[in-house]
Amino acid sequence: MKRGERMSAPLQRLVILHTNDIHSHFEQMPKISAYFDRVRRLWPPDQVLTLDIGDHMDRMFPETEGTNAIANLEIMNATGYEAMVLGNNEGLTFTPEWLRSVVLEHAQFPIIGSNITDSKTNETPDWMLPSLTLEKSGMRIGLIGVTAAYQDYYELLGWDVSDPMKAVSAHVSLLRPKVDILIVMSHLGLRTDQRMAEELDGIDIILGGHTHHLLEEPLLLSGTYIGAAGKFGQYAGHIELAYDPAQRRIVELNGRVVPMTDASEEDSSVITLLEHYRIASSASLAAEVAQLRQPLRLDWYGESPLGNLLAAGIRRWTSAEIGLVNSGQLLQGLKEGSLSRGRLLEICPGPINPCRMELSGADIRQALEESLLDEFMEKPIRGYGFRGEVLGILCVDGITVQMDASRPPYERILSVYVGEELLDLERTYLVGTIDMFTFGSGYLSLSRGKQIVYMLPEFIRDVLANQLQDEAAIAGSHHRRFIDVVRPSTKQVE
Repeated sequence: MKRGERMSAPLQRLVILHTNDIHSHFEQMPKISAYFDRVRRLWPPDQVLTLDIGDHMDRMFPETEGTNAIANLEIMNATGYEAMVLGNNEGLTFTPEWLRSVVLEHAQFPIIGSNITDSKTNETPDWMLPSLTLEKSGMRIGLIGVTAAYQDYYELLGWDVSDPMKAVSAHVSLLRPKVDILIVMSHLGLRTDQRMAEELDGIDIILGGHTHHLLEEPLLLSGTYIGAAGKFGQYAGHIELAYDPAQRRIVELNGRVVPMTDASEEDSSVITLLEHYRIASSASLAAEVAQLRQPLRLDWYGESPLGNLLAAGIRRWTSAEIGLVNSGQLLQGLKEGSLSRGRLLEICPGPINPCRMELSGADIRQALEESLLDEFMEKPIRGYGFRGEVLGILCVDGITVQMDASRPPYERILSVYVGEELLDLERTYLVGTIDMFTFGSGYLSLSRGKQIVYMLPEFIRDVLANQLQDEAAIAGSHHRRFIDVVRPSTKQVE
């Protein structure tokens, strides 16, 4: 080195480990933890950052439901997460009061909510952080965490969830001058992440989730890297980067996703924790919901007492004229005898909320016609909280449908009675149904409702639990709603 020359500063290195959309697939967590531990043994401790991008919790799984998601947080603690962003499965399926108590007591890492405020105080809830700055490998790392803005739902829970793009822009302005690397933890979906990279300056890395997309290596858009690790713990994300302090920028970045499904190494401490919470959840879910005097049959492709019972319960819960729900929300029928919380979870696992809307007679009739077609009954549904296999038939209450199954499609319904009156195609009716339909999933006509009122935090399994304790409601579920005039059967549904 010649006199007067200065030795350039060495590159600073960082490994980012990340997961997203685990959805309580606990069977993957011992493998993920073992992999993360192996990386931490290979790298200096201050050069590894471990993040989760939301939807770790899913109430369809007994370990989460039976422990109120304490199992998720404690296993995340054991896995060494250093921050997570709230996903919609955390934010919308638990009440804010519960989240506050369990996070403050059990989470050993911060929850970041950069676009979430308490509607009463207009401030970030006290169990979250609006952003986080930490130091790794001599670098200051800024973390912003944003979640999808289902504002109609969050308002009912007492939160304001602002436009995530605006929130990220505001936080970038605050953090960028103070940090060396800026990471956005985005539970928004790939399209929004791509838009964010193209429209907002100053972001180094976006780690994504929500749409369950898998990026085998990071995308580079407009100078911003985008990574994501799929769903259900099938992969873990691994990014290695080098930062040049002289140039104040990332000069190298390589990323990949590591398959976990076939991984052989497992963290024994996480296995032990998981077994503990399985036992705890089993005890909790053994609590009795009802004593059934008779079995209740379910049929995805025809009328059944259990489907009728749920439709009647939703109608009653929402104080509506008509109740509509698809039979595919239920997975199995029920035997007579004691019914436990765990069994109710097994047959009705989805985090689906009841709702009420105003809907025209024409739209109701169209959905009923479609419900009688094989292509609708057999339609697989993805997302929107659905945890079943097929859409199934529409289960109804408050109406009687006279039909001829031998007629061509869309001509099978001869008449529909609402109580004692014929359905008026021009009239608007008050309909109790499920939130999934309002998003256009299943039947397009049921997404045309007006004056929608979502009813949180109860799920439709809570509605069903109520019905199963009502002997009169159970007896009413056997009254037939669909009558085939060509092949008439008894007025009872067996």
